[in-house]
Amino acid sequence: MPLRYRVDLEERERQQLEGVVAGGTRAVRRVKRAQILLAAAGGETDAAIATMVRVGTSTVYRTKRRFVEESLEAALSEDPRPGGKRKLTGSEEALLIATACSTPPPGRARWTLALLADAVVALTPHTRVSRHTIRRRLAENDLKPWQQKMWCVPKIDAEYVARMEDVLDLYTHPPSAGTAVVCVDESPRQLIGEVRPTTPVAPGRPARQDYEYRRTGTANVFLAVDAHRPWRAAKVTERRAAVDFAGWMRDLVDGPYAGYDRIQIVLDNLSTHTPAAFYEAFAPVEARRVLRKLEFHYVPKHASWLNMVEIEIGVLATQCLARRIPDLVMLTTEVDTWIAARNQANIAVRWMFGIGQARVKLGHAYPSHSARDVAA
Repeated sequence: MPLRYRVDLEERERQQLEGVVAGGTRAVRRVKRAQILLAAAGGETDAAIATMVRVGTSTVYRTKRRFVEESLEAALSEDPRPGGKRKLTGSEEALLIATACSTPPPGRARWTLALLADAVVALTPHTRVSRHTIRRRLAENDLKPWQQKMWCVPKIDAEYVARMEDVLDLYTHPPSAGTAVVCVDESPRQLIGEVRPTTPVAPGRPARQDYEYRRTGTANVFLAVDAHRPWRAAKVTERRAAVDFAGWMRDLVDGPYAGYDRIQIVLDNLSTHTPAAFYEAFAPVEARRVLRKLEFHYVPKHASWLNMVEIEIGVLATQCLARRIPDLVMLTTEVDTWIAARNQANIAVRWMFGIGQARVKLGHAYPSHSARDVAA
């Protein structure tokens, strides 16, 4: 029959244990052992303590034994158990890593834990390897072969560098009097309606939304962000054709920027983002009037990250549009409300990447120059 250990605490020891429990930043194992000792000193049974602290009765028994036979500190700082023997040897782990970095089997786009487990079984004497073992070994080597990231910077040539530095120069140097720098883009939206009403949230019950919905149409949100002041504007349209883009630009010229002589527009290379759009939308005299105030600065191809407005579009999508919006009227109301609140809060985009940083970060990729020559 195992020995029964009785825990009698001195006042000093009780205060120390209560401090451990109340500390809040200590290791969980240490806190649980302090709770065990306090409960044992209060006369609780091992089974009751195990239930309260959520540990096994063997942990309760070992903690009491170490307190009685050794010391309070020994009971609190029980060394973690070593665990079982590693399933894979060093050479087998190297084989796993090499397999995970290789081309996946035919018919598969990427390696999965199950596929890697089967491959290890096929290549080693093991008859079975769990996915948990594969996951742990990959995590130790910071390998995630099932993930894939898109590379946003293509091959950098002279045109890429010229456009990038042109845009970055606009961001990092305040414009002259009568000139503004405005980043523009658009975001297509699906209009989604409910088939059945949503049940609102209630105490003890989350809101319930039917998985079925119906598509009620499409829309588009034009967005503009001033690069040098906390201001943005938006316009909801049914389409995003060239005439819609031209109308949006005229709204900026004749509205919030009517008092400016020149508006430097940062935009991407969409086929509708051209001066020709204005001649599709307006009579030649009107098209020329609007274009006289506009100066287009295009980001490099496949480099939308250089357009400051992309940050704002991401925030808009998360804070305002991440839900079902059934019609153009509601979309317009919600976007206008969000825009007004952002402007009232004086929220600005803080751009931290300039030409100097670009030459350091991408210097090795600049055409026909070494990193030292580029950064100079």
